[in-house]
Amino acid sequence: MSELVSASGKPVKIPGTDHPITLTRHPTRVVVRGAGQILADSRHVLILQEANYPPVFYFPREDVNMALLQQNEHVSYCPYKGDCSYFSLTLNGPQGDNVAWSYEMPYNAVVAIKDHLAFYPDKVTANRTEA
Repeated sequence: MSELVSASGKPVKIPGTDHPITLTRHPTRVVVRGAGQILADSRHVLILQEANYPPVFYFPREDVNMALLQQNEHVSYCPYKGDCSYFSLTLNGPQGDNVAWSYEMPYNAVVAIKDHLAFYPDKVTANRTEA
């Protein structure tokens, strides 16, 4: 199989048996807090399970308090998901840098995470609840 290339010339990989990626809906409400504020509160969280990595919770933007986050200049690239943008929690000073990330234009295999943000679990507190 020939390697796929994105419009920007970056390599694109398709999830498969050697590197599976699954997306499922989290069954309950999840609340994320940082700097004493609620950053996200959602009953529509997607769980992305990629290969052997820990699962990642993706929150719909409409359930994220975007007023507390500011997109910064840090970027990265994943050949399975695409270009990644990062967000800082402005209330937390330097320790709030890169607290969340988002794939603005994810590749087709993970298009469901478009308009979603994920948070670094070591920088915020996430609680799952039935309420």
